[in-house]
Amino acid sequence: MGANLRIWNSLQRIPFGNWLFTQALCFKAPYFRTVHPLVLEMRPGLCRVQAPNRRGVRNHLGSYHAIASCNMAELAAGMMTDATVPSTHRWIPVGMTVEYKAKATTAVTSVARLDRIPEFADAPTELVVPVDVLDSDGAAFVTARITMRVSKKPAP
Repeated sequence: MGANLRIWNSLQRIPFGNWLFTQALCFKAPYFRTVHPLVLEMRPGLCRVQAPNRRGVRNHLGSYHAIASCNMAELAAGMMTDATVPSTHRWIPVGMTVEYKAKATTAVTSVARLDRIPEFADAPTELVVPVDVLDSDGAAFVTARITMRVSKKPAP
C-alpha cells in the first residue's frame, strides 16, 4: 500500500478527513486547487472526486470549462492509479484523450475506475485509466482515457 492510500485510510477515521486529505493533495500539486476538489472515495481501482461549479471554472457560455473537466479527470485518474500501483512502482501520466459530450452547469464528479486491477511486473507498462466526469444528475458530459506509464522504482 502506498503512502497516499495509507494517509487516506487513516484520515477516514476523523471528521473532515476527506477535506484534510484533499487540502494536503492540493498543497503538493497546487494546480488542482483551481477546481476546488474534494476527494470522496479512494481505493485500489476507484477514485471519486467532486467539485463545485463556481465562476472560476465556467467558460464564456456559463458551463463547466473543458480544461477544468480535464483537471478533474486527471486528478481522479492520478489518485486512483496511486492507490492501485504497489509501493514498489511509480507512475506518471503520458497521454490523455478526451471526449466532450455535453455541457454541464452543475457541480461535477469525476470517477476513475478499473474493472480489473492488473498485475504490475518489473518491466515498464502502460495503464489506460478510463474516467467519466459527471454532472449532478449522474450524466457523463466528459469522458477521458488517461495513459499512465508504470515502472518499477529504481533501487536506492
